[in-house]
Parts: sequence; structure tokens; C-alpha cells
Amino acid sequence: MHPARPEPRLVKVLIIDDSPVMRRIVRHALHQAGLEGHDCDEAEDGRRALEWIEQRSYDLILSDWNMPHMTGIELLETLHASGKRIPFCFVTSDVTPAMRERASAAGAHAFVTKPFTPASIAAALRGVLG
Repeated sequence: MHPARPEPRLVKVLIIDDSPVMRRIVRHALHQAGLEGHDCDEAEDGRRALEWIEQRSYDLILSDWNMPHMTGIELLETLHASGKRIPFCFVTSDVTPAMRERASAAGAHAFVTKPFTPASIAAALRGVLG
């Protein structure tokens, strides 16, 4: 008799973008990249994301940089200051060296540049998700 394989662990992901279409594209890209077994919540800005983070624990946050009310970098800096260390990746179209430096100082793990493919999102997240 073979030992039972453990059930794969459900990865909890928070997708943050002010565009509902982009949130759907990110979710679809995760699926297309073969990152099955994930449970996704969505938020339209950093302020709403903080509300989700107070209610649930997450294994990964995928966030746009520019959003109303609270930007992605403001969210990351708030989480970092509060001691929360959730793997955090930016999904954004504008990436400058200054942005990378600021994000790295705040604890960002990766950048996915728009437009992206399922392969590029999988490659960026490989080191984060193991």
C-alpha cells in the first residue's frame, strides 16, 4: 500500500488593483501559469486591502503601484512598519530604479511588469512561492 499524498496547501492571494479588468487578468494569468490551488481575494486600493489583511491571512500579495486612496507602495510601507511580512509583489507598468529601490527597502519580493504573460508571472513568483 502506498502512503497517502498530502493535500496541496491552498495558497491565499490578495490581488490589488483599481481596475477590475486587471484584477481578472492577474487571476487568469495565475491559473494559466499553473499556479493552481490558490484562493484569491481582490481589493481596489491599498486601504481596502488593509481591511482584508485584518480579516484574513495571506501567503502572497500582488499589487499595482498607482491607485487612489492608498497606493501599493504606501500599503507595503504600512505593512512593513506594522511588522507584517507577507510576500509582496508589484504588478505595474512603470518601474524605475527609484521605485525598485523604495520597494526593496520596504520589503517587496518581486516586480511583474505589465503587460505580462503567464510565463513571466510564474517566473517572478517562483522564488516567492517556492
